[in-house]
Amino acid sequence: MSESVIADFVATFDSNVLRTTEPVKGRILLSEKRLVLAVGDNDKLTVPLTSIFDVAVGQVPEELDGFFHATVTIAFQKNDKRFVAAIEDDDDKIEKFSNVLFKALLNGTDMTVKHPARVGGRVTDAEFEAAKLFLKPKQVEFSNEEKTVAIRLAAVTEFDQTKRRIGGTKRPVLDVKHMPRGDAMLTQATTDSARKMAILGRYLRLEYSDLMAELKDLTLSDDQKELQLLSIRVRATKECHSHRLSARTPPR
Repeated sequence: MSESVIADFVATFDSNVLRTTEPVKGRILLSEKRLVLAVGDNDKLTVPLTSIFDVAVGQVPEELDGFFHATVTIAFQKNDKRFVAAIEDDDDKIEKFSNVLFKALLNGTDMTVKHPARVGGRVTDAEFEAAKLFLKPKQVEFSNEEKTVAIRLAAVTEFDQTKRRIGGTKRPVLDVKHMPRGDAMLTQATTDSARKMAILGRYLRLEYSDLMAELKDLTLSDDQKELQLLSIRVRATKECHSHRLSARTPPR
């Protein structure tokens, strides 16, 4: 691997591409261009990041249920066929690896962003502008030479994927409703890559599930919990995975 390695560790993994018929322990290597699962020099799987169309954290494929627990499952395309690879390790390593993987897949993605598209009930005259996407701890950022739009995930009240006409073309758009300083605001973002939009949606759903889990651990009254739940409730109505990796055709 000629490029810089951003993750390198030993874990148990399984894939329907490898020669092994059972989960094995081997080396996991991740760079900004590819993921490598290596059992040995003669048995390794190289997955270009551009071929990955879905990532699920904590969801064990049915055929590995009982073998794996804390996992990252990756769906990818190889020779016009769809495959999955599941990686298992302890919770902390899986969390760290999944964060690094999502950043490798999404950071630097060319986006088109309108911010703010709406403030309260007022539609603004903001235009869609080119920006790049970056994942940061507990927030996402859209940056260009003039400004950076930072959206704290804890301030988001709702997100949804819709279809809107932009520049004469109908495109999938991520609508993010948030309250950065107590004011209701709508930010809209889109990209030419349906694959990247799907992975971004998966990342946002994962982050929200973590926020909900943290909320359950808090010692609050029922009224306080209800108020907190209302402030971070998510409607991901375009969920197309049914909480498991499906055998659908990957977006391009």
